[in-house]
Amino acid sequence: MVPPDCFVSNMKKAIVYSSHLQLRIKIREIDNELPRQIYQKGKEKYFDTKTGYQIVIGEAYYRDKFREMAVVYEETTDEIVIITIYPLKSYEKVSRIESGRWLKK
Repeated sequence: MVPPDCFVSNMKKAIVYSSHLQLRIKIREIDNELPRQIYQKGKEKYFDTKTGYQIVIGEAYYRDKFREMAVVYEETTDEIVIITIYPLKSYEKVSRIESGRWLKK
């Protein structure tokens, strides 16, 4: 039980798009809300040992078919900064997991 003088906040952290992500959204013609949706609803999460960033994988309709999309992000105490989004090739995912570069969270 929480003491009456304590304030409990269930507010979520702000999700911020990096300038790199904004550029990639334009270049790849990706819906502006897709990175946020994948971050919030993605089923697979990894830690990238090479970059130190976190990865979340989700499926989305992109370029006329359903594909796995990778969202790369960094979490701070105040916010979630989404760095980039890209369509993930199946061999990329497998090789990064098998090599130990991506560690399952």
